[in-house]
Amino acid sequence: MTESNTSKIITPRGPILQKPEVLAPAGNLEKLKYAVRYGADAVYIGGQSLGLRANADNFSFDEMKEATEFAHAHNAKVFVATNIIAHNEDLHQVDEFMRNLQRAGIDAIIVADPALIQRTKQAAPDLELHLSTQASTTNWQTVQFWKEEGVSRVVLAREVSVQEIREIKKHVDIEIEAFIHGAMCISYSGRCVLSNHFTARDSNRGGCSQSCRWQYDMFESLPKEEAALGQIGKKALPMFGEEDPMFTMSSKDMCMLEYLPDMIDAGVDSFKIEGRMKSIHYVATVVNQYRRAVDAYCADPDNYKLSPEWMEEIWKASHRSMTTGFFYGTPAETEQLFGENEDIPQYDFAGLVLDYDAETGIATIQQRNKFSVGDTIEFFGPKMDRFTQTIGEMWNDKDEKIESAPHAMQIVKMRVDRPVAQHDMMRKEKK
Repeated sequence: MTESNTSKIITPRGPILQKPEVLAPAGNLEKLKYAVRYGADAVYIGGQSLGLRANADNFSFDEMKEATEFAHAHNAKVFVATNIIAHNEDLHQVDEFMRNLQRAGIDAIIVADPALIQRTKQAAPDLELHLSTQASTTNWQTVQFWKEEGVSRVVLAREVSVQEIREIKKHVDIEIEAFIHGAMCISYSGRCVLSNHFTARDSNRGGCSQSCRWQYDMFESLPKEEAALGQIGKKALPMFGEEDPMFTMSSKDMCMLEYLPDMIDAGVDSFKIEGRMKSIHYVATVVNQYRRAVDAYCADPDNYKLSPEWMEEIWKASHRSMTTGFFYGTPAETEQLFGENEDIPQYDFAGLVLDYDAETGIATIQQRNKFSVGDTIEFFGPKMDRFTQTIGEMWNDKDEKIESAPHAMQIVKMRVDRPVAQHDMMRKEKK
């Protein structure tokens, strides 16, 4: 039998036992708990210093202790972002801060500055070191360098392709983490100075004002002579009319849900979702879809199919157009947002299920956005498929009939079409 007539034998793959980690953002304790309940293997948070999200709620050390106790009880881990680019005046607080993280039971820190790495190894040696994407790691020799420095995981630069990830994993035996969902900084690996220039807020020390997402206009340059005179007698002419949309220099959001098999096969150990400033509805929805996709692929790689419902759910949490970033090549202008966003249906997080009575079919709901009798709503949760219904009768916490629930955190009872459980969520489409 000649080689040309020989059929290629493909060995079926069994289940993937070492699943990649689903790593979720958590801006506060409530978000952390919902990230874990909806399927996160680990969460990353910020402390009250040394991180890049000064405007997030962030965690006190007492909250960190509660967070780690909750996460560990659910077989999840907690990482703290300490990824500032430190100046001299930042260094005095590092040792005690890291010791407090270690005392709180934090599993690892995400760090970019070599000084913080060295001081952490001395002050809090039990903390794992994860190298931040801010360090711009794009090749296997740099990954090897950081491994030799005691780093146990490298969060690759967002400019790395899938093929480059494969090459890195061939050369270096270390955990690799990659951003797979959420907002993308327009600057190289997040190292930007626009905020510093426009607002005197240092984006590399936690103060980013998101200048890239402001609306901008363009003007013709004045001749040098007139510019030198301070534009006396003449103003720069706008290049667009008033009816033209203003533009930003912002990227579309990252979404790799459709391409998870490529990322898993390339050897990515941790899938990182961006969004510590996002709502619990966003975090729960996005985490749950990646959890389902990872589990389904790892259970049966050869017969895996992406469920259309998973992508539908992603669109209900995300309000911006999506891209695959640099994973399959250098992004072009089509991967950026210019002018107005696409008309994507948006959903409000309407309520949180507190309790369910199986005998009566009545759920107790904590209101998060207004809803009324006659509204079409959706329920979803970590262990059930979503379903849609119309709100019929509703009662307040005094068992009085009501027509709407306009008050924040109001307790409402309603009959639901299918069983629900505590921590399930209710949403409705914005009008």
